Amino acid sequence: HRVLKPMIRKNGGLVKTTLKEAVRRAAEILAEANYPVLYGWSSTSCEAISVGIELAEEVGGVIDNTSVVCHGPSILSIQNVGIPSCTLGQIRHRADLIVYWGSNPWSAHPRHIERYTAFAEGRFKKSAWRSYVNKVKALVGRKKLQSAIKRLFVKKPAPVPPPISEYKPYPFITKEGRKLIVIDVRRTKSAEIADYFVQVEPNKDYELLQAFRMLIRDQELEVDRVAGVPVEYLEEVADIMVSCDFGALFFGLGLTMSSGKLRNIDAALSLVRDLNMRTKFIIMPMRGHFNVTGANIVFTWQTGYPYAVDFSLGYPRYNPGETSVVDVLLRKESDAAIIVASDPVSSFPRKAAEHLVKNPLIVIDPHMNVTAQMADVLIPSAFVGIEASGTAYRMDHVPIPLKKVVNPPRGIHPDEEILRRILKEVRRIKKKEEAA
Repeated sequence: HRVLKPMIRKNGGLVKTTLKEAVRRAAEILAEANYPVLYGWSSTSCEAISVGIELAEEVGGVIDNTSVVCHGPSILSIQNVGIPSCTLGQIRHRADLIVYWGSNPWSAHPRHIERYTAFAEGRFKKSAWRSYVNKVKALVGRKKLQSAIKRLFVKKPAPVPPPISEYKPYPFITKEGRKLIVIDVRRTKSAEIADYFVQVEPNKDYELLQAFRMLIRDQELEVDRVAGVPVEYLEEVADIMVSCDFGALFFGLGLTMSSGKLRNIDAALSLVRDLNMRTKFIIMPMRGHFNVTGANIVFTWQTGYPYAVDFSLGYPRYNPGETSVVDVLLRKESDAAIIVASDPVSSFPRKAAEHLVKNPLIVIDPHMNVTAQMADVLIPSAFVGIEASGTAYRMDHVPIPLKKVVNPPRGIHPDEEILRRILKEVRRIKKKEEAA
């Protein structure tokens, strides 16, 4: 459901208006607010984000991006511990071991495995696609054989499968070349294609990470199981990690949003640091929105901080838990909001969403989403990378130029241009107030 005309709320409903009127109304809301929040920024261009930071400084508000509800703990841990990383191209060409922890790229990042990790054809490492096909053929043949036996002979009670955490690779899976390890709380599609799958108990990632650190340091575990996984199996997986030439660990929200949060990432970063004492290993977060990394980078180069930046005192302050947008909304401190390329009403905690929509709300988005339906001012924008050019950062911090492919519908402008018009109008209103 695409929005094609600017709208403002009158008599409880959204009515169409001109872009000039919508910009004027949005600027009035921001100029009159004492403590507005500016949120989103992860699905737009870096150029628009840069203008958004100027706007936040001008109105003295809090500007935040979507990493506050996903990889915020990762950023805090990286600030504490540091991160050994590289580009996805290096992983594609050189990595012979891939680990996905708390992530299901088959569903969440559909081309990640195919283009950059296990199934990618690198310059120095071959694709693991053929071994996966052989594995599928073997499993299909096994199922057909079992079905034929059931039809020919007396039915026997179905065998009880072993716990998934005790899953052992079939003989043909133990192969030369690339290997794939998946660590998750459930057997996902990504786990089905893995050479080794470790099913960790929910909220026990920290214990498992520390167990791997001990095994890599040749220390003995004085228990039989850790986080529901037999120690013998962990020893085998740890040997695979140590014996690789170049390993890459990708972690997702299963690690950042489970019990422990940033301490889980601390342990994961420390695990990779320990592995680098024995081999070459890197770690990388699996980012979500297409330019959430760009939002963190632009925030950092312009304010010094990656997210949750407060301009209420005239200069940037950073204290996640206090200046992050969810906490500001839960404390009911904000009195207006502008949302750019995001849908927080559908994802924020209920109390935070209630306070967000209670105050004047401006939304800049191509879609009629839940947040847009609650807006007081709704301004449609062009799709970046399709109808507008710009720059975005890949999850490995590589900038990607986005090209314009088609013209947007008549009267639709890029986020950057809309924000510049609002910023210009805010400055005009403030200058007029100062003159009066």
